[in-house]
Amino acid sequence: MMTDENAQPCDDEQPPRSRGIYLLPNLFTTGALFSGFYAVIAGMNGDFVNAAIAIFVAMVLDGLDGRVARMTNTSSQFGAEYDSLSDMVSFGVAPALVAFTWALDSVGKIGWFAAFIYVACAALRLARFNTQIGSVDKKYFIGLPSPAAAAAVAGLVWACSEFEVEPGPLAYVVAAFVACCGLLMVSNVLYYSFKEVDFKGKVPFMILAGIVLVIGVISISPATFLWLLFLLYMLSGPLLWLWRKRKVL
Repeated sequence: MMTDENAQPCDDEQPPRSRGIYLLPNLFTTGALFSGFYAVIAGMNGDFVNAAIAIFVAMVLDGLDGRVARMTNTSSQFGAEYDSLSDMVSFGVAPALVAFTWALDSVGKIGWFAAFIYVACAALRLARFNTQIGSVDKKYFIGLPSPAAAAAVAGLVWACSEFEVEPGPLAYVVAAFVACCGLLMVSNVLYYSFKEVDFKGKVPFMILAGIVLVIGVISISPATFLWLLFLLYMLSGPLLWLWRKRKVL
């Protein structure tokens, strides 16, 4: 019997396509998504402290899902896309809505415009990040990372709510701050990514002692010191940019 050497194999010979997804990393992503959604609900109900805390919880879970996926060799395209959608809710929509409900609604169109600027910039930041994976220096982020921007906004709401600061007189300042966080996300300012830190390697004793000291200071007033920590990180990019420009000149 003659056979055609160029014949294509029938469909039955093709390896079956897996339709499952990896459970463990996507559980962390789902937890981050839930935390972002809870932050929106808590903000709508006027519970701004828990809303801000939920955004910080989402940030922790978001930092774990990728590491868990790499450690367990369970990375997938589905997980990457799901993570981006979760980030848009937790670090784009949630901080803007919480800030708007807390203070920005009192200044009318300026308030919702500042909130929209933040949301739009978060979406653009995530889209740009996804298209630049593998083509940029891993040592730096281009633009303020969306979790850090969300932490800066949520930290401000948390700290002011903790100390019962009335947001009304600060509404225009909050609007400018929220819009600024959004614009920094889509800027070309470089931010250190901390991806080169080797958590498996050995470190000097003083570094560990310093970490313990930082944790102790944060525990005194988590709302204040977490906000100051991320505020400093937010400012580090423009300050380093100015320092580099001055060095070149």
